Amino acid sequence: MSFDLRLKPYITFNNTLSIGDIYNRRINSESPSDILVFVHDDVWIEDFFLADHVLQGLEQYDIIGVAGNTTRVPYQASWVLTKIDNKIVTDEKNISGAVAHGEHPFGEVGFFGNVPASCELLDGVFLAGKKSKLKAANVLFDPIFKFHFYDLDFCRTARQNNLRLGTWHIPITHQSTGNFGSPECTAMYIAYIQKWKD
Repeated sequence: MSFDLRLKPYITFNNTLSIGDIYNRRINSESPSDILVFVHDDVWIEDFFLADHVLQGLEQYDIIGVAGNTTRVPYQASWVLTKIDNKIVTDEKNISGAVAHGEHPFGEVGFFGNVPASCELLDGVFLAGKKSKLKAANVLFDPIFKFHFYDLDFCRTARQNNLRLGTWHIPITHQSTGNFGSPECTAMYIAYIQKWKD
């Protein structure tokens, strides 16, 4: 995508800070660029019209992502999950978006539901928003969430401050499917629930 001079990458590698610290640097930067895109380091962006699609999405929503949930329930442990009859299950009725997964570009597409859709929660694998709107609403990433739950926390903070969230059609392949249930994830879930009380 180097032909598109609107795109200016800021890459962090061998990182020891929380993902929130890294992302907040861009929100608080003095750069004149207003549009910010936050992407994991194990993602292939397969959209050479990325800038145009992000701009289109941000005409409709304040923050966009590639996958999300149109609802939020108490004690939700992921944007894709819900609880039915005391069992944690995929929330098939309320999820939106599409993300490919695989060890190579153009992986197998996981389709979650119609896009675009207004959401309460978005997957942090790809998020975009306007720096000016985030700063005006005092919405930042909480650095206590080193990696897990930073996205849910960010979305709840955004919604608490009346920002509109939605999914948008931007093709990516993500190498990871996550490590839900790991000790690190469990510890961050506890911190997340302690912060939000549900």
